[in-house]
Amino acid sequence: MAIASGSLAPDFELIADNGVPWKLSSARGKKVLLVFYPGDDTLVCTAQLCDYRDGIESFRGFQTDVVGISMNDKESHQKFKEKYDLPFPLLSDPDHKVAAQYGCMSPLGTRRGVYLIDEKGIIRYGHVELMTLFKRSREELLKVLAQIPNREA
Repeated sequence: MAIASGSLAPDFELIADNGVPWKLSSARGKKVLLVFYPGDDTLVCTAQLCDYRDGIESFRGFQTDVVGISMNDKESHQKFKEKYDLPFPLLSDPDHKVAAQYGCMSPLGTRRGVYLIDEKGIIRYGHVELMTLFKRSREELLKVLAQIPNREA
């Protein structure tokens, strides 16, 4: 089950594609778009992450960092990121622990889900897809971001 808007986002630390640990609480002071996705270099995941890549300047205009999370290891993430020129970190969640914390698990693995987290670590929007063929578009997420007031860290 997805985490409700208004809740404090559960903190976590995962290894990024560059081999460096990435911790959610270290991103305080900026908004974060967490993107849970089933796997690197798959049809819908690639379309979704490339859509966000193509709108990266718009996300940055809202002081929002995009972060992808899947079960793939850092080597897979590095290849995927390089192949599609993805300008944001991809984090490895090999045991699905973080995906489970955020309600993004199914019997088959990670569900596609997105969470917009504000500067204070509060979830302002969350959506977990029931079917992996569906995804939230960049336009939809930018509309949500436009409604989130900037807060001081």
